[in-house]
Order: sequence, then C-alpha cells, then structure tokens
Amino acid sequence: MTGMTPLGAEVPRQLLLYLTPAGSWQLAFYGVPIVLLLLLTFQASENFRVAWVWSLDTWISVFSAPHIWLALLRTLAMSALAVLCCFALAFPVAYVMVTRLSAYDAHIKLAILFAFLSDMVLKTYGWVLFLDQEGILNWILRALAVVPADYDTGLVFTLAATLLGITANLLPFMIFTIYLSLSAVDRDLLLAAYDSGASHLRAFRDITLPLCLPGVLAGGAFVFILSMGSLVEERVLGGGKDPMMGTLIRQTFETRVNWPLGAALTVVLFTVTIATMAIAGWQIKRMRGRT
Repeated sequence: MTGMTPLGAEVPRQLLLYLTPAGSWQLAFYGVPIVLLLLLTFQASENFRVAWVWSLDTWISVFSAPHIWLALLRTLAMSALAVLCCFALAFPVAYVMVTRLSAYDAHIKLAILFAFLSDMVLKTYGWVLFLDQEGILNWILRALAVVPADYDTGLVFTLAATLLGITANLLPFMIFTIYLSLSAVDRDLLLAAYDSGASHLRAFRDITLPLCLPGVLAGGAFVFILSMGSLVEERVLGGGKDPMMGTLIRQTFETRVNWPLGAALTVVLFTVTIATMAIAGWQIKRMRGRT
C-alpha cells in the first residue's frame, strides 16, 4: 500500500496527458502567431517593408489617429445593434420552435445546421440583388405606390444595408443558442406555476426568461464577436464608405502594405473581443449561479 500513488495526485497527471496534444496544437497555431503579432507592432515600416527596429511609432500613430477610433466606435455600435436585431428576431423563432414545433426537433436542428453551412459570401451578394437601385425591394415599393415611380435610390452601400447583412448572416448563431437554452427549461416548473395561479405571461417572465438568459448571453457574445470582425458585409453592402475595423485592417495590410500598423489594429480589435468574451462569460456564470 505504501507504493501506491494517491488518487488525487493521479487525476491531474491523466488530465495533463489528455490535454497535451490539444494544448500543443493551440500553442503552436494560436499562441505563437499572437506573440509574433505583438512583436510586429513594435517594429517600423519603411518603403513597404518591415524594418525590424524596436520602436513605439506604430502605437503612437494608432493612439493619435482619430479615424481609427472612429472606425472602432462604429464597429462597436454596429455589433451592438446586430446583437439587438438578432435577439429580436431569434427569440420568437426559437420560442415557437420549442413550444409549438417540438415534434419536428430533428428537422429543426438539421435546418439550423444547413444555415451554418451555407456560404456567407453568396448570401451577402444575394442581398445586393434585393437592395440595389433596380432590385426587388424598390420594385415592390413602386408596385405598392409607397415611393414614386421614378424613385431610384436603393439601400445598398449604406450602414443600414451593412447591418442587415450582418444580422442575416449571424442570426442562426442566436437562434441555435436560444433554442438550446429554451429546450433545457423544465416544463414541470411551468406547470407548477400554472397550478399556482400564474398567468402565461407571469410564468414566462419569472421562469422561462431567467432560465434562458445564459443562452441569450451566449448567442449575443457569438454575434457580437463575429460582427466585430465582419468584412464581407461592410465591403459588399456598405461599399466601404464608412469602414469598420475589419475593412481598415485589410486596407492597412493590402493597400498601404504597413504590416506593423495592421498588426497593431488587429491587436486593438483582438483586445476588445477578448474583453467582450470575458464580460459575457462572467455574466453567464452569474446567471447560472442565480438560476
């Protein structure tokens, strides 16, 4: 018995052994590139090449450029609006799928899977055909006499079109997380509330909504983080007139060929994204503790 290893000391070793392949993969393909990206921000750009000299000029130019922070604020605002729009559309859809279409559970999950697998670029270009000056939307508005017959102004190349594209592309993420959260709500709690005299609205407010808030927050975090790096929607539907951080980073790398500045902008966006994930995770943990 003296030569046996305590069970409490053996479990961490096994976990460490199991996590070593995944941890090595994460370190090699995520950790190392991030470190190199941070090192690149402290270099300079000369004649469209990276000059490997330690300098703070890149960060000074970042903090002294108003258009960079304006693009960041625009990105934050568009991401927040995308979260609100996705929630307003996703919650009723998910609620109906759980409460009225529960017999088609397998079909619903398959449809959501197809929504994830559909190409985002094709869907975005499809919205161009709908919102263009000679698109379907203007044709419908003229046919209904909502706008004059000579109305030739489309919604394409506007911030509203960009928001519409982001919302449409990221809506399945919000629907899926809310759907899973609503599916996990114990129906016996609702039946007990009804037996106690609670109305459907009271039961929804006091039971269903608090229990599904972690799913709402998780979906909101998904939508917010993915919309922070959106590029296709702003470039195709927005026309690049009001650039967001994704477009600004692409232009810095490709057009200006200023890799240190592009790396610094990426670090700024990455930091804001990580902060959002931390806040969302903390809120989800608090919600689960309360429920």
